[in-house]
Amino acid sequence: MNTTDFLDRYGPAALVTGASSGIGAAFARLLAEAGFDLLLVARRADRLHDLAGELTAAHNVKVTVCAADLADPAAVDAIAKAAQGVDIGLLVSNAGFGLKGPHQNNEPERMAALLQVNCAAPMQLTHCFLPALLERGRGGVILTSSVEGLMGIPFSAAYAASKAFTNSLGESLWGELQPAGIDVLALCPGSTDTEAHALQGIDPATLEGMMSPREVAELALLNLANGPLYIAGEQNKAMFDALLGMPRRDALRQMADNIRAVLLPRGEKP
Repeated sequence: MNTTDFLDRYGPAALVTGASSGIGAAFARLLAEAGFDLLLVARRADRLHDLAGELTAAHNVKVTVCAADLADPAAVDAIAKAAQGVDIGLLVSNAGFGLKGPHQNNEPERMAALLQVNCAAPMQLTHCFLPALLERGRGGVILTSSVEGLMGIPFSAAYAASKAFTNSLGESLWGELQPAGIDVLALCPGSTDTEAHALQGIDPATLEGMMSPREVAELALLNLANGPLYIAGEQNKAMFDALLGMPRRDALRQMADNIRAVLLPRGEKP
């Protein structure tokens, strides 16, 4: 990635949600290295402030922090307020979470929060920030999705459905915004070395081919202009190319076996 050209096209500032850890923190670090000023959003204010201090000291960029929980419908208004006066050319809607296990065992309140964070928030954030991008005539949008959005995933029904929404949103916006000079990418990572697995009741030791958050974020930035959808990692792409080429019933049975095999017994922690 030519950082000068990238900054010229998508700078001078980027908004990253879910920036306190994992892929979001990796996006923040890579963009700061490229010279972007940042607006970082996450629930955990202490982690955001630590990261902001790190990036400001290392790269002499301006970092604004907005502590907000995207499960709260009012969070987008808070983010918009924090963004006033910031020339955001790149929106990275990365915040999200998953639920694993039998669908009937999920708590209704957690499923409602999942839909708000994974679906409503990126839809509302793009609605909020696209007018300014269109006025500039250049910029980009990255929506962090998942390979699970490419098909139904047994024992991950709500999450997979939410990421199918994200993929559709990204592809639709790409079709709308390409003529206006706005690049849109739905990023589909596979297993990534973050805290999300343990939080969903998956033993990370059972997962193969896990990618680092930095590698996933770097591939997304490199492929932003090649939207609308990008599967991070050749192994992930090969696996889902094979699954999507199978009769759907066979693919779903195989995925059910795969997810069942990595789920920890209920209540057990890795």
